[in-house]
Amino acid sequence: MNVHDILQNPDEHVRFAAYLDKLGHVGDPDEVDLVSRVLTDPDRTMAQSAVLRHLDRRAAGLYPGPAYEEWARTMTQATIDRPFLAQRLREWSLFRAVTLKLPWQPGDLLASSNWLQLKTATGTNTEAVEILAEAGRTKRIRNAARAGLTHRSSSEARLRRRDVGDRHGLRAVTGTGAALRSPAPHRRSN
Repeated sequence: MNVHDILQNPDEHVRFAAYLDKLGHVGDPDEVDLVSRVLTDPDRTMAQSAVLRHLDRRAAGLYPGPAYEEWARTMTQATIDRPFLAQRLREWSLFRAVTLKLPWQPGDLLASSNWLQLKTATGTNTEAVEILAEAGRTKRIRNAARAGLTHRSSSEARLRRRDVGDRHGLRAVTGTGAALRSPAPHRRSN
């Protein structure tokens, strides 16, 4: 079924599912054309929703690698007339910068959507999580960031205790907080 055939179906739920299927299987050379064609659907909200899911799925797989930048530029051109989609792509780029510890501005993070702030609040960049714990837009974002910091602090403390115990010949006993001296290996005398 091609996009023209999909457009002939009056049920937007069927079209949405068909678009997601097509977008999920499109090759890189045809992606921009397919995204552009999906966005011509008369139900603009449904079409934008299908493309948004596609962008989120692709960005999640691409952001760690070098292919992301060219893909994001190309998709930005394809979605230029859809401010929400263009914004999501910008936020994926900011998420990439924060996550990969590339240059980014705290003000950009604080001005971003709840979606990005919440996604970043549960991430691994301590500086970003601290900023969101203090000044995230919503209570949910601030709490998620604080929980991440608390979890990170307790994990780091456990690792430090284990490292200290290892250096002093101690082995931590899981769950009790106690430590036992590791037994010396038995040597036979001849």
